[in-house]
Amino acid sequence: MSYVDGFLVAVPQARLDEYKEMARKACDVWMEHGALAYAECTGDDVPYGELTSFPRAVQATEDEIVIFSWVVYNSRKERDEILAKVMADPRLQGDMQNMPFDGKRMIYGGFESFLNVRKETAL
Repeated sequence: MSYVDGFLVAVPQARLDEYKEMARKACDVWMEHGALAYAECTGDDVPYGELTSFPRAVQATEDEIVIFSWVVYNSRKERDEILAKVMADPRLQGDMQNMPFDGKRMIYGGFESFLNVRKETAL
């Protein structure tokens, strides 16, 4: 089964285009280094829950949008190798103080897949 890294961040609405530009660059880098899939999604139906929720998890404010992302790899071993290359890639080196989101509120983790079903669609 595959291995998945998941990410959750809160991005200020005013910096969403900047975030999307950064995400497209990151996608290119991850895919070039061997990732199988890369996805970035903007929150569309993520209510602020009373006890738990996506916005609560990243302490999103009224002027922020929640981004849910994931990267798929063949295995944990390949993920570790790919991630090392991604982190060393000069295209992603930049000013950490100038990121279009607060990295201190980012949630991330690696997950081993145990069920992965995909329905193919005809073009």
